[in-house]
Amino acid sequence: MKKYTDMTREELQAEYEVVSAQYEQLKSLGLHLDMSRGKPNPAQLDLSMGMLRMDPFTLIHTRKGTDVRNYGELAGVDEAKELFAELLGVGTNQVIMGGQSSLNLMYDTVVKALTLGVYGGKEPWGKQGKLKFLCPVPGYDRHFAICQEFGIEMINIPMTEDGPDMELVRNYVETDPSVKGIWCVPKYSNPQGITYSDDTVRAFAALKPAADDFRIFWDNAYLIHDHGRTPDSLLNIFDACKAYGSEDMVYEFISTSKVTFSGAGVAVIASSEANTKHLLKQMGIQTIGYDKINQLRHVRFFKNAQGMRDHMEAHAALIRPRFDCVLGYLEQELTARGIGSWRNPNGGYFISYDGMKGSAKRCVQLCKEAGVVLTSAGATYPYGNDPEDKNIRIAPSFPGIEELAQCARLFCVVQRLVSLELLLA
Repeated sequence: MKKYTDMTREELQAEYEVVSAQYEQLKSLGLHLDMSRGKPNPAQLDLSMGMLRMDPFTLIHTRKGTDVRNYGELAGVDEAKELFAELLGVGTNQVIMGGQSSLNLMYDTVVKALTLGVYGGKEPWGKQGKLKFLCPVPGYDRHFAICQEFGIEMINIPMTEDGPDMELVRNYVETDPSVKGIWCVPKYSNPQGITYSDDTVRAFAALKPAADDFRIFWDNAYLIHDHGRTPDSLLNIFDACKAYGSEDMVYEFISTSKVTFSGAGVAVIASSEANTKHLLKQMGIQTIGYDKINQLRHVRFFKNAQGMRDHMEAHAALIRPRFDCVLGYLEQELTARGIGSWRNPNGGYFISYDGMKGSAKRCVQLCKEAGVVLTSAGATYPYGNDPEDKNIRIAPSFPGIEELAQCARLFCVVQRLVSLELLLA
């Protein structure tokens, strides 16, 4: 099979006519499928139904006798803090339990920094004029939306196989005091599935920011979301920071949104002891505490961090075939034709596909016209602007396998069609 770039114009035209017919045939099927977001499928959600069958009278008192139906325990119940401290490799006094959403905690932490300031900072971010955040790209659209909501300028940082371009990160952070933060998904990054190397984590820990209130937003969403045969490992950022005395620089976030129930999990922020005390003081005005019954329910269901990891093996058994399905189609239909590139991630929820320059928007539109909704082109870049219009985030988790095969086949046909259009233009 020839690469498209090696074909003559006549060969390209003949191929275009064949692929156009394939697209019209798929379009006639009347598909109505959605691959736009990384949602757990119903079988994954079923794995946690045992939580809802627990006797509610066993979820009233903590180990020390606190009645979780009542006020109190601002930082969360001790058992929950212990569970997540074990999972994250930090002390329990570094953990604050939140509600069901780590995104809400990230948003709230930015708002607090803007209006009240962070530990060690001289004044709130919002009083310092123009603010900037570094954004590894392609990246998570909801991170970018938070910055855009508050008028924080976003700066693209290219991703490498080891994580963000740390030379570029260092240059911005250590020379520009208006740079207040960086978004990171350090394990199985959204969408590429890259895990930061040990050297990259150490380079983050070694940063010497020009701003006294710079923060790393370490969104460790996929810490235990392994599904490949050879899971990645991630160096503990707080262990790395101890060598440099830089623990105050990091806010780490995690949740059970894709572990138990996306709409009813628990979320956590972990940081240095000083940051945690500072945040709790601010939180004490905002709330008397989050849902302690749900925290205790999660603890009784999992028992410990190993129980959570065991639970995730069942998730992996449901996720792995879906990734294999999509990756198999990409390999079979596109590799030899030389019109795209992607990684085979060992975990997480996405496949990041790079097509030809100028192809992404057209691809997403043609898939939509044929009944398959993808993440919007450009969503993986700040302001929705992919400068090369080539990256598409594929979310294989939600559809059934048969539906997913239809989606993957359509995606490959559309990629071929759009590539031929560009080459013939």
